[in-house]
Amino acid sequence: MAEDRDPATLPGTFKAFMTKFPALSAAHESIAKAVDAAGPLDRKICELIKIGLSVGAGLETATRSHVRRAMEHGATEAEIEQAILLAMNTCGFPRTVMAWQWARQQIERQQKDAGS
Repeated sequence: MAEDRDPATLPGTFKAFMTKFPALSAAHESIAKAVDAAGPLDRKICELIKIGLSVGAGLETATRSHVRRAMEHGATEAEIEQAILLAMNTCGFPRTVMAWQWARQQIERQQKDAGS
């Protein structure tokens, strides 16, 4: 099931958009819950897949967000890196390296925050 996330961890732009458009926010959450309930994949696997989708679409913020969520659900650095590396033949070397950099930055941020 889609999780209720701590609002403090959500990006400011996302929170502002959802506050301005509450009906869209509710619809977005409803779709997320329906998708989560539609199959047997656990949250970690779903987040790893979403990393790959975000890499393919070239979405920096989404890549970082799904790296964070994958780690929260037990994904290792090696699993996250493999999810990114799988994009190389399909999406290209430059996009893969770019996404790997975004993931490294997010992983380092998570590790720093955990050590605080």
